[in-house]
Amino acid sequence: MSMYNPPHPGEFIREIYIEPYGLSIRSIASNMNVAPSTLTRLLNGVSNVSPEMALRLSRVFGRSPESWLAMQDHYSLWFAKKKINIKDLKKIELESV
Repeated sequence: MSMYNPPHPGEFIREIYIEPYGLSIRSIASNMNVAPSTLTRLLNGVSNVSPEMALRLSRVFGRSPESWLAMQDHYSLWFAKKKINIKDLKKIELESV
């Protein structure tokens, strides 16, 4: 089942971890061993969660790397469905051998 308007992982991080706990971007970035600008791009939805970032997020915040990648995939697919019209595409019918 697809989620309606799923959050970008950066939005999730901001709402679940940063705002409630008053965490600073610099301290999180330091714990993740990334530049604060790298984390800021993720938080602002400019960058997506890569496998490497998923490993870092998993270590720092908990959750599995797979859950971070799944969250990114859900967001990206939702966004693509809004942007791309596939109505006129035709399915290839394959005959069984």
